[in-house]
Amino acid sequence: MAVIDLNADLGETVDGVPTADDEAMFAVISSANIACGGHAGDAAAMREAVARAARFGVTVGAHPSYPDPANFGRVPISMDPAELEAAVAAQLDALVAAGADVRYVKPHGALYHAVISDRVQADAVAAAVAALADRLGRPLPVLGLPGEIEQAAASRCLPFVREAFLDRGYLPDGALVPRTQPGALLDDPAAVAARAVRLAREGLVEAVDGTLVPADAASLCVHGDSPSAVAMARAVRAALDAAGVEVRAPW
Repeated sequence: MAVIDLNADLGETVDGVPTADDEAMFAVISSANIACGGHAGDAAAMREAVARAARFGVTVGAHPSYPDPANFGRVPISMDPAELEAAVAAQLDALVAAGADVRYVKPHGALYHAVISDRVQADAVAAAVAALADRLGRPLPVLGLPGEIEQAAASRCLPFVREAFLDRGYLPDGALVPRTQPGALLDDPAAVAARAVRLAREGLVEAVDGTLVPADAASLCVHGDSPSAVAMARAVRAALDAAGVEVRAPW
């Protein structure tokens, strides 16, 4: 039987207001990337997300970002490596302080994309993750797309888990379509569900030009703050179940 993880970015409150229907999303996913104050979320939101995760049997991951709530962490920032490491470490610590049993780390937004190509920033993020792993006394995987962050994680003996995106457009080279360009976001539950089954069974994703791109992913992401997020997540889970694909966290 094929096995795949289904993750979503949750706990992303802004000024105390949720950006997603976390209750509905937690019911269908296996892993939750919890915002920990960099781009969204606060102590109360983190505690609530941790409690929901326990109630639904969902694995908790940390979702650190550039410290930039004004732009929801989606604007690249030039930071000194030591400053970036400290910012990520502080966010990880905040989620632990909220009672989370953190099992993996997935950078958010602009930081997620930066560490694919920027080794200096990738090393800073990996250093912060490794420090927490040392304190926890167990491996702490990094979730993301392949690139410099995969190498930085390996250099610190951190497992790396590759993911694919269900509701984001792909370019023929395997990169995501920038959010400012047409085709960047998908919102059709049926199309997203079909993509999930193909990824789980065949390891392929269709790019915006129709090219089939290899995507060796152990985890699939559907964003919690998309307008059709709940409908897409439910359709994906139903399609995976119907296809005999077990949805299970790898952490």
